[in-house]
Amino acid sequence: MKVSVIIVHYQVKDLLRNCILSIQKYFQGFDYEIIVVDNNSPNPEWKVLIDEFDKVNFIELKENLGFSKANNIGVKSAKSEYVYILNPDTEIEGNYFKEILDFADSQDKFGALGLRMHDANGNFLPESKRSVPALVNSFEKLFTKLNNDSKTYYRNDIAETDIAEVEVMTGANLLMKKSVYEEVGGFDERYFMYGEDIDLCFTILRNGYKNFYYGKYSILHYKGESTVRDKIYLERFFGAMDIFIDKYYKKQKPFQYVLMKIGLKLKHFSEELKLKN
Repeated sequence: MKVSVIIVHYQVKDLLRNCILSIQKYFQGFDYEIIVVDNNSPNPEWKVLIDEFDKVNFIELKENLGFSKANNIGVKSAKSEYVYILNPDTEIEGNYFKEILDFADSQDKFGALGLRMHDANGNFLPESKRSVPALVNSFEKLFTKLNNDSKTYYRNDIAETDIAEVEVMTGANLLMKKSVYEEVGGFDERYFMYGEDIDLCFTILRNGYKNFYYGKYSILHYKGESTVRDKIYLERFFGAMDIFIDKYYKKQKPFQYVLMKIGLKLKHFSEELKLKN
């Protein structure tokens, strides 16, 4: 089998249905399987999809283990050469995936690949192509709205429709060989949600592989339909950033580490104030 699509689901039944239908419509010319891992959705209505899609492998978790652990569980069940991590609030938009797999097959030291993403209004989502967080680009991301053609956190030096090597893509759509995923340890399970895709992409690079942004084709991403932006969201988001900089900067670059920790705390505080107003 060529590719296993891993979809971690939480409380977005209708979007998940559309996601599966789009895969079934456009995945042609190769063998594939779909594995859905439900993260203990509180509303059981989603289970109607089990009968609706009898060829999909549904895995029901007894508790919400978070994005990283759930994906790792899904990948363990995969029987394919490639795994494609895909959010349930996305839709494939064309019969292009065979070309993407051929591209991946042709690359020496292929690590991971992400497609161009846009929202329901057609707006490009800049997290499709990113740099590894560092001191300058992290402060730019947290505190400014710069939009120029330089190599910033969001790789504005790469056109939206380009095909290019990048450091970081998004976990909303991420293709890689299962063997590479297993070699680097998959998603770091210390991340409950957010930041795990940055960490995985960086780990892949550190193991000598190449990551690619494939802007020739796009997917639709409704983006965060199951996400409530409350205090818990802020704690998970900024907690994930803390995990990353503790892991890669605390010992290696202590001065940058201190500055980045201060920046994160300030931004976290300001976002909490916004919730209260």
